[in-house]
Amino acid sequence: MEQHSRAFRFRRFLNWFPLGLTYAAMYMGRYNFNIVKADIGRMYHLDIAQMGLIATLGFWTYGLSVALTGPLADRIGGRKAILYGALGAAVLNLAVGLMFLGGFTAKLMVSMSLLWSANMFFQSLGALSVVKVNSTWFHVEERGVFGGIFGIMISSGYFFAVSAGSFILSHLAWYWVFLVPSLAMGVMFLVDLTLVRNRPSHAGFGDFDTGDGSRAQDAEDAPLPLRELMRKVFHNPIIVSLIFAEFCTGFVRQGVMLYFTEYLSAVYGLSNRAGLYWWTGVAFMFGGIFGGLLCGWMSDKLFQSRRPPVAFLFYLVQVVMLGLLGAALGHGTHGGEIWAIVLLGLTAMFIFGVHGMLTGTASMDFGGRKAAATVAGALDGIQYIGSGLTGFGLGYLLKTHGWDGVATAGHTPTSAWVWVGSIIPFSLVGAFIMTRLWHAKPSAGAH
Repeated sequence: MEQHSRAFRFRRFLNWFPLGLTYAAMYMGRYNFNIVKADIGRMYHLDIAQMGLIATLGFWTYGLSVALTGPLADRIGGRKAILYGALGAAVLNLAVGLMFLGGFTAKLMVSMSLLWSANMFFQSLGALSVVKVNSTWFHVEERGVFGGIFGIMISSGYFFAVSAGSFILSHLAWYWVFLVPSLAMGVMFLVDLTLVRNRPSHAGFGDFDTGDGSRAQDAEDAPLPLRELMRKVFHNPIIVSLIFAEFCTGFVRQGVMLYFTEYLSAVYGLSNRAGLYWWTGVAFMFGGIFGGLLCGWMSDKLFQSRRPPVAFLFYLVQVVMLGLLGAALGHGTHGGEIWAIVLLGLTAMFIFGVHGMLTGTASMDFGGRKAAATVAGALDGIQYIGSGLTGFGLGYLLKTHGWDGVATAGHTPTSAWVWVGSIIPFSLVGAFIMTRLWHAKPSAGAH
């Protein structure tokens, strides 16, 4: 493996750290909807299934968009792609905030669905741009650690969305939950414009062999033809298997993230404006950070850069954590809210670890530099197709059957088995897929 100089490592930090902050800001402008959708529903008389439908349209727009944005990023480079994504998402979050500020809510289901779907189109440029840029800066034996870094990016975004969102709701008008992320993404657009470069040679350093079969001398301005790019991705049985696994990850991840606010409110009576709710974002952040770093370290150090064995273990622990979340203690139980927040953080640890490993690391491993964005887009996109089922699907189940199977007006749930019982099977299927890829590892001649 290439031994990098201190100057190179510092310049690489100046490359990936702004990318990470940008991605975190984009997450803030994506998951702010999760924080306030219950409030929007109450104010504008939309039920949990209707708000879930808005989420589904956004998820599926994201998932389908990567068929375009993945190959696009491979052709134009990750730097341009992240700039377009951050700017577009900033404008759309600003539009949503101004829509509510100005009272333009006569046909809210239509307007919110259109604006949120457009936001998710630009959001789809985020992950694959980060992967595309870093595929030229990290050797394959360093990428497990990068998977941990990718998990930190995701986790920080959840912290900004949840904890900062709770702070905003407590001190400002609620529509600032959309306006603040717009400002953050605008600032990061300017930072990326100044600092981010596609590859080491664009920052005054030499390109190097990254160990994934891509040659250091490959010209960035000579992308693969689209047909060859598609063949490279969808004729690879490992990548196809990872796509199915990320579909499962999407359902698990968004099944938790889309409804945890309502879960805390319905089962524990914890408002998203309460001081304790702020700690949910902290729990997500630290859970995601530890999960991402642990997943990356285990992959690189214990399994010789093989990703599936670690993902298998993490999928199984997800089942345990979800089971504990389902056995909720309910209203009036002393310390129950704290227990729930800790469990959410632990659940996030094992969900975000897998997601960062598969989308942020395996995509570079098996796509190589020239197809990294397309593979990342395929994995991230199918993950959001799975996520879309949680919007109207889980929304309908919770509306019809309640959290514990008793959908009676005024009933206070004492468990959440309907919720977690719909999610757990997807973790089990993901674990099974990983057993079929147990020995998969990129080879120098693979690309």
